[in-house]
Amino acid sequence: MDICLITIDNNLNKSLQPKSAIGMLWLQTHFDNDQWEALSNSTVVISEENSQLLIEDATNAGLDIKCFSDISIFDVFPKNN
Repeated sequence: MDICLITIDNNLNKSLQPKSAIGMLWLQTHFDNDQWEALSNSTVVISEENSQLLIEDATNAGLDIKCFSDISIFDVFPKNN
């Protein structure tokens, strides 16, 4: 796996995590230099729309992309306190 996208909220925003040197190098060609530190620390969050574009572009470039969800069924329903 070169890049991992993890859904982190109900809006389907994704945490972007490079998982290989190839994944990191590919991301560096698509993000500004001032964002590289955030990329290497896996602190970049992108929208669902942008993640779909990234998946398409990276897959076309031959990278292995995996998507996971970090939200549970309990996060989806509103809380009644």
